Amino acid sequence: MHDSLFNTLLHWTTRSIEFAGIAAIVLGIALATGKFALRHILGGQQDMTFQRYRGDVGRAILLGLEFLVAADIINTVAVDPTLDSVVVLAGIVLIRTFLSIALEVEIEGRFPWQSRGNDQPPR
Repeated sequence: MHDSLFNTLLHWTTRSIEFAGIAAIVLGIALATGKFALRHILGGQQDMTFQRYRGDVGRAILLGLEFLVAADIINTVAVDPTLDSVVVLAGIVLIRTFLSIALEVEIEGRFPWQSRGNDQPPR
């Protein structure tokens, strides 16, 4: 009885975190698109407007990926702790880590472990 309730609770917890990750991506892209459209309508530097849009979309994807990785970790460690699921988790984390680093380089123009420097303003 208690194991069944615990497993059900963990299942819905991981699904909720996955939903939050998907929502972060979808809502983040929607908000970024709205901001982009507003900046475009109001005028301004078009290339800077597009760069900000790419940065906003990238940050939304990064946030969503963080939620999705957290859900996968909880699912693997607590719900289905088999060797197969750990191997799958390792692959997922590796792919998502690569995506996160690639997005960070696209957004910031440098690797996450590189210092920004005093002469380089944040984007």
